[in-house]
Amino acid sequence: MNVKDLKDKYEDYVIEMRRYFHQYPELSFQEFETTKKICEELDKMGIEYEVPTEQPQTGVIGVIKGGKPGKTVALRADIDALNVTEMNDVEYKSKNVGKMHACGHDNHMAMLLTAAKMLKEVQNDLCGKVYLIFQPAEEVGTGAKYMMRQGTWFEETDNIYGSHIWSGCPAGKISIEAGERMAAADMFKIKIKGKSGHGSLPNETVDAVVVGAAVVNALQQLVSRNYSPLDSVTVTIGSFHSGNRFNIISGEAEMEGTNRYFSREIGSHIEDDMRRVIKGVCDAYGATYELEYTYVVVPTINDEKSSEIAAKAIEKFAGADAIGKMQKTTGGEDFSFYLEKKPGCFGFVGCRNPEVGADYPHHNERFNVDESVLINGAATYAQYAIDFLNGQE
Repeated sequence: MNVKDLKDKYEDYVIEMRRYFHQYPELSFQEFETTKKICEELDKMGIEYEVPTEQPQTGVIGVIKGGKPGKTVALRADIDALNVTEMNDVEYKSKNVGKMHACGHDNHMAMLLTAAKMLKEVQNDLCGKVYLIFQPAEEVGTGAKYMMRQGTWFEETDNIYGSHIWSGCPAGKISIEAGERMAAADMFKIKIKGKSGHGSLPNETVDAVVVGAAVVNALQQLVSRNYSPLDSVTVTIGSFHSGNRFNIISGEAEMEGTNRYFSREIGSHIEDDMRRVIKGVCDAYGATYELEYTYVVVPTINDEKSSEIAAKAIEKFAGADAIGKMQKTTGGEDFSFYLEKKPGCFGFVGCRNPEVGADYPHHNERFNVDESVLINGAATYAQYAIDFLNGQE
């Protein structure tokens, strides 16, 4: 079975759905109307589905049961939007003020719904079962685990495929390489406690600004002098707040930041490494500290065999030239939690095309996509499921 013959039939539909969802973005775990719309579309197709029973009951789990027995594959699309005020002047501009699908999840929903239409047409020839996972709350890193707790779909699943529209990849290309694709993303908050005092008498204080600055510098050296230069690791301090008057030496400082890395081994000790460095600096200055460390998502690592399935699938309907090569990215993705327990693949559907204004980065208020790529993204979902289930893996 080849979905190539179905692409033209559903190209208008995938664009229509993308534009609908783009107009009505909803934030993480607030995707109530989005969930309702997905259910309406699945009803029209005659596809069975369930909505999570756990609060807040957003997201949808659809299922297409093939005409023959076999394995189970899951296809995932995320559905939440961001706190971004859209600046694009387009007819399908966001109607929810201060909210925008600035990361592309509107496209993912549209592609998976379109893939569902394709799979429904060949349902009787499928050897097994396809789960359609419309997942909430990817932007906060908790939606995948939420969906894994719903029902038995994840336990039943033998393989899982997901994809992300990607501004760093040119339109017409789809990247599905094996191995490390996206980084772990951790968050942390550091509180420095010193001793405040008058700016004219620094000898009577423990300056939290000075201590905090020393901590920032020391953490940069943590990367360069504690980890192999062959490993990709970043330690970023995104905010630093201390003091409120020009002639008062501050006794407290607070910093927030993020760590990114691909090695699970590094992830097992990076928090302890940070504590050692921060404590050493604070001890040297006579200060104390608190560290709140949160592991948000693990690295996204594609299974080699699953990437081969995806590549062969793309060749069937778009040719080998459609397969693009892209460096791994230090962005994070909670699809990683699925791949931590099940074999699968996460693809990047290139959407960058300056000629149509699709050359802004994700999370930018002018983010947009070349909509011509959406039908191939949908076809990848469908063909991947067909090939896995029908023993062409």
